[in-house]
Amino acid sequence: MNNIIIAKNGAETKEAIETFLQEGFTRDDIYLFTYNREKSKNLTNVTDTSDVGLAEQHIFDSIANVFRSRGEELRTKMRSLGLSKIEIEQCVEKMDRGDIVIIALKVA
Repeated sequence: MNNIIIAKNGAETKEAIETFLQEGFTRDDIYLFTYNREKSKNLTNVTDTSDVGLAEQHIFDSIANVFRSRGEELRTKMRSLGLSKIEIEQCVEKMDRGDIVIIALKVA
């Protein structure tokens, strides 16, 4: 998937979002992922991007995320956006190192 950018910090995240906006995506089409829940929530709020919610996930996956580890929760959310297993594992590997994964995708 060409619509994944890996960032090391907030400045790179902002730059990635600007790149996606210039490519025709809206802020609602852009999703941020990190292992740190607070960091993820803060970045999503500050950058005014989307959170993967009920529209992208099935209700059962959303409820099940309450009982999953953070890694499994993120995998489920990325799967709901249509990422392949290989793409998901590559993203998880990057997040393991503390990186921020930014995905731009037009979800129907």
